[in-house]
Amino acid sequence: MTPRGRAAVVPAAALLFILSGLLLWISGDTRWSEAVWMVGLAVTGIPTAGRTLVGIVRGRVVADIVAMLAIITALLLAQPLAGLVVVLMQTGGEALERYAEGRASEAVRALEEAAPRLAHRLGAGGEVVDVAAEAVRVGDRLLVRPGELVPCDVVVLEGRSHVDVSRLTGEPLPLTAEPGTKLSSGSLNGEAPLTVEAKALAGESLYARIVELVRTAQASKAPIQRMADRYAVWFTPLTLIVCAVAYVASRDPVRVLAVLVVATPCPLILAAPVAVIGGMNRAARRQIVVRHGTALEQLGLVTVAMFDKTGTLTIGRPEVARVVARAPFSESELLALAGAVEQGSSHLLARSLVTAAIERTGALPRASQIVEAPGAGVTGRVNGRDIAVGGHAFIQRRMAADVSFNGRAEAPVAALRAWVAVDGGAAGYVEFADQLRPEAARTFRELRRLGIRRTALISGDHAANVRPLARMLGIDEVRADLLPDEKVALVDQAVRRGERVLMVGDGTNDAPALSAATVGLAMAAHGGGITAEAADVVVLADDLERVPEAIAISRRTLRITRQSIWAGLGLSGLAMVFAAAGLIPPTAGALLQEVIDVAVILNALRAAPPLALPSQAAA
Repeated sequence: MTPRGRAAVVPAAALLFILSGLLLWISGDTRWSEAVWMVGLAVTGIPTAGRTLVGIVRGRVVADIVAMLAIITALLLAQPLAGLVVVLMQTGGEALERYAEGRASEAVRALEEAAPRLAHRLGAGGEVVDVAAEAVRVGDRLLVRPGELVPCDVVVLEGRSHVDVSRLTGEPLPLTAEPGTKLSSGSLNGEAPLTVEAKALAGESLYARIVELVRTAQASKAPIQRMADRYAVWFTPLTLIVCAVAYVASRDPVRVLAVLVVATPCPLILAAPVAVIGGMNRAARRQIVVRHGTALEQLGLVTVAMFDKTGTLTIGRPEVARVVARAPFSESELLALAGAVEQGSSHLLARSLVTAAIERTGALPRASQIVEAPGAGVTGRVNGRDIAVGGHAFIQRRMAADVSFNGRAEAPVAALRAWVAVDGGAAGYVEFADQLRPEAARTFRELRRLGIRRTALISGDHAANVRPLARMLGIDEVRADLLPDEKVALVDQAVRRGERVLMVGDGTNDAPALSAATVGLAMAAHGGGITAEAADVVVLADDLERVPEAIAISRRTLRITRQSIWAGLGLSGLAMVFAAAGLIPPTAGALLQEVIDVAVILNALRAAPPLALPSQAAA
C-alpha cells in the first residue's frame, strides 16, 4: 500500500466506528454504542497519539499536540465519541497532507537510471565488444555511434561529428568533435561515429559527479517547518493555560477535556492542506505541477530568483539568426539553395536551416547528388549549380579562392556559421544563435512587480553570450562559465544568508542547483526528465511567464490559508472560554468544532480553481 493509502486507513476506520456507534445509539442500545466507540478510540486513537508523542520526543513542536492530549484525556475519562471525532479530524488532516504532497522526488534514482549504461570497446584487431559502462577502464579505445551518449569522460582519437553538450554545460550550440577534443560523459553524439579514448572511469566522470551533487544537495537541505506547526508554537501553550485555569477553578477534569476538544486546532490540521490542495490544483490547471505542499508554501515567500540561460531564458536550440549573402545572391536565394541541399543532411543544424528556409522562401528547389561529409558539410546540385554548405575549412577546400567579402578574407569566428559556396565561389553564410524567449522581458517585469528583491543569471554558457542577455532583461547579477557544483555553491551561499531562493532551470547541469534551492522550478515543456525529477515545481508549458504566475498562485493560497487559520483559531478560542466555564460539554464541543471546521474548509476551498462549465471542460 502506498503512503497515501496508509494515511487514509485510520480516518476511514475512525469514521466507521463513529457511524456504527451512532446506529446503535439511534436504535436505543446506548451501552453497546459506548462500547463500540471506546474500542474504536483505543484502536485508532492510541497509535495516532503515539505518533504525535514520537514527534515531540524528537523535538518538533507540532499542531497535533492538543489533539493528542484530547485523545488521551477522552480515553482516561471514558468520553469515546469526543475522542473519536478528534482522531477523525487529526488523521483526516494528515491524509489530506499526504495527498497534497504526492510522491516524493526521485531525482537521484532518475539520474542514475538515465546514466550511460553501454560502451563499445574496440579490440586490438578492430573488433567491437559491447561492455557495461562501469567496465570501461582508463585508456580503453571506445566507439561512440551516432545518437549515443558518451559513456565516460574521453578524448576523441578519430572521426568528426557534432556533439550536444547543452544538458551538461548549458552551451546551446553543438560542439564540433574532432581528434583531440575532450568530451564529458552524458554528452550526446550527433551524426557520425567517433573513436575515443577513456580518460576517467564512469563512476568518476562528470555525469557521476552530477548525480552525487544532487544526492548531497537533497540530503543537506534543511527541513522547512509547515505553516500549521508555526502557529501551533503559540496556540498550544495558550490552550494548556486555559485548561489549567479551568481545572483550578472547577476541579472538574471533564471541563479540561471540553477545552481540549474545542481547542483541537482543526483550522491548522485541515484548513492548511485543503487550501494547499486547492492551490496545487489551480496551478495544475495552468500546467504548473507543484510536487508537494511545502513547495507551494515556500514559493510565495521567495525573495531571490536565479535562472539558467539555455533553454530557460532562451529557446534552447540554435536557430537562424542572420543570413549574409554575397552579390549577386540575395539572402532569400542563398537560404533557399542552402536549405535545398541541407534537406538531405543529418547535421544537427540542418533542421533549423531547412525550417528557416521554408518559412522565408516557401517551397525549396529540388536537390540531387547530395553527398555528406560527416561533421564537416554537405554538397549537391540545385538547378544545375554545384552547392556546398558547411564549416569554414570544408568550404575553403572546395573553392579556388579564399572565402571573402568585399575583397578581404573572412576568418573563422566564435559564432556558429554554415558557409555556402555556389559553383566553387563564395556565396555567403548562415549564422546560428540561441534566441531569447519573447516573453522573457515581461517575466522579469512581473517578478519585480511581485517584489522579488534580486535576480541572478547563473549559466554554464560563455560570458560573451550571457552578459548582453542579462543587460537586456535588467538582471541584477550575472555569473557565466559555471560547472554544476559552482551553481550549487552560489545557491547555497544565498540560502545561508537567509534568502529564500527560487532556482529556475531546464538542463541536467541545473539539477543539483534545483535540489539545493529553497524551491527548484524546472521548465519541462519538452520532457524535462532528470531536471523535472529534481525540481519541486515543474512547468509543462513552454512559457516562461508561468514562473511569476506560479508565485502569484502561491501567494494567493497563503493569503487564503492564513485567513482560514485566523478565523478558525479565533472561533476555537471563543469556544474555549465557554468550555472552560462549563457551558459546553465534550461531545457538544466536538460537534461545535466540526461546525467551525466546515466554515474554515469552505473558505480554504477558495484557493481551488473555479469549476469548469461543461463547454469549458469539453474544450
